[in-house]
Amino acid sequence: MIETRLLHYFLAVVREQNITKAAQTLFISQSTLSKQMMDLEKQLGKQLFIRGKRKVTLTEDGIFFRNRAMEIMKLLESTETALHSDTKNLSGDIFIGCGETVAMDAIAELMAEYHQQYPDVKLHIYSGDADAVMERIDSGLADMGLLLGPVRQEKYDYLNLHQRDIYGLLIPKDCELARQETINIDQLKSLPMIIADQTFFGHQDLDWFGEDALNVVATYNLIYNATFLVEHGVGYALCFDRLVNTDGRNLVFRPISPELSVGLYIVTKKYQVFSPAAQKFYERLKA
Repeated sequence: MIETRLLHYFLAVVREQNITKAAQTLFISQSTLSKQMMDLEKQLGKQLFIRGKRKVTLTEDGIFFRNRAMEIMKLLESTETALHSDTKNLSGDIFIGCGETVAMDAIAELMAEYHQQYPDVKLHIYSGDADAVMERIDSGLADMGLLLGPVRQEKYDYLNLHQRDIYGLLIPKDCELARQETINIDQLKSLPMIIADQTFFGHQDLDWFGEDALNVVATYNLIYNATFLVEHGVGYALCFDRLVNTDGRNLVFRPISPELSVGLYIVTKKYQVFSPAAQKFYERLKA
């Protein structure tokens, strides 16, 4: 009989495509995980992996076993969830990583309803850029992340929230551009731009500007501190609508024309086993 622990380990290796990285996410040693996978292959009498120098890939038997392992784990998760579904005293912790987005308002409303029903569940919110949030998901420090994009990678599942964030330019209200209702996308190419790190370093797939490079004078990971650079005339910040409260400040937001926007997604690891509290919250997100 194969232990569910081994299925969990196996799916982690499949997700990471690397024994060492998978061991890090499981908080066990590389040698232990390697031995466990060899023991699993011996127990099944089949080779599951083709082991390369930097990457492991699945054999045909490995692909078959992956599909069966996913079915088994999902069945166990749904069974556990069903057993907890009538439990009034559900407790535990939910860890969510969030990028800067106004969609957090809708997520917070859902959290409030969830907390009212399950007051013993603690909600932990971590705010950061996409790289920081994904790192926490990878390391197991976050159950899920609220992100833009998505940046498509096979090791993650994506839940489309069917909402979009709209890009615009944060500018001083006393500058010439503030007289315009919108900023034409072609105008951006001649302006001193302050943009997000993930955009600057190519982590976000934006091809709106074609081959013409923007004149980037500064970058930021969270928009708040960048607002002071805008006020002091360093440049104009490319950011999302409704993230910055411009009341009482020498700032104004202008959308870009034609509209630039990105979708919003809840990102989770593939084959992830949620806690009962996190599983129930994720089901509400899907609903």
